[in-house]
Amino acid sequence: MDLFDFPGTPVPIPIDDAELAWLAQLPLPYPNEEIFARLLAATPWRAETVVVFGKRHLQPRLTAWYGDASYTYSGLRLAPLPWTPLLLQLRAAVEAACGQRFNSVLLNLYRNERDSMGMHSDDEPELGPGPVIASLSFGATRTLVLRHKRDKQVVRLPLSDGSLLLMAGATQENWLHGINKSARSLGARINLTFRHIV
Repeated sequence: MDLFDFPGTPVPIPIDDAELAWLAQLPLPYPNEEIFARLLAATPWRAETVVVFGKRHLQPRLTAWYGDASYTYSGLRLAPLPWTPLLLQLRAAVEAACGQRFNSVLLNLYRNERDSMGMHSDDEPELGPGPVIASLSFGATRTLVLRHKRDKQVVRLPLSDGSLLLMAGATQENWLHGINKSARSLGARINLTFRHIV
């Protein structure tokens, strides 16, 4: 069965060389603003340093890693924090929407318009081939920029409060994605990217 044929899944987004799907509002056990406030207050946010092109840089956002396995990217190895009751509820909602199982989640806090995420692919070996990444957003809308690795085609997707974006199949093989800084004032955003570490 195709990933996006699963009952109740987000609507597919037709772009070349990728499997993307979108749900404007994931059914959740609490209001979006309550989930945002609880995650903001209870998460032990960290400012991590990563290696990019051989140089160490402080990430322009705060992060936290939860789950059942460690994760390594850009020279940074993350040991998992134990699942919280709220994160388990959010994982269950995401899994119900897309029919996939996830054993880990990376939380990103974009404090304001100056926080960002550089262009990259989630293609680390521990994610396996054709990984499924489920991206759940709360708070201020930020635009995810996708750029094709070969023909440089660009797609922009606004990730709004309560929305779920799924990336699967050859998406990571063929596309880069990131979040740019903004010239206009923006509030805080929390993004959770659920993954399966093999």
